[in-house]
Amino acid sequence: MSGIRGAEILRERFSDVPILALTVYDNDDQVFAALCAGASGYLLKNTAPVRLLESIREAVDGGAPMSPEVARRVIRLFREFRPPESASYHLTAQETELLKLLVEGHYKKTAARAMGISTNTVSFHLKNIYAKLQVHSKTEAVAKALRERIV
Repeated sequence: MSGIRGAEILRERFSDVPILALTVYDNDDQVFAALCAGASGYLLKNTAPVRLLESIREAVDGGAPMSPEVARRVIRLFREFRPPESASYHLTAQETELLKLLVEGHYKKTAARAMGISTNTVSFHLKNIYAKLQVHSKTEAVAKALRERIV
């Protein structure tokens, strides 16, 4: 199992627990996928032990610690980001609301609670979202929503 899949599972089961990615991977795709999967922060394995402990405390306090080189990458990605002019996927109001909650880091159970619907209804809406956005996972849907500013 990949660390990204592990982060998704942890986020689903323990929504309030911060997840820090500690990895050797520093490419854009890995950083973005980990953050979309629910990681609260992203540190490279060359992080000094003292900084690692500070980062854990920072994450517990609600922060989003990142190695400096990763933070620079994230900033560069945001600067380079240009959404398409007009992407219309014909999402319903509930699908749009669910997608917003997913972008905010909710998982199925907390999204269902926030929307006042069952997890089965959330799953139904997710299938529709995947079909309309032409994606295959929650991570892909969130990435596309952010990339194209759908929500």
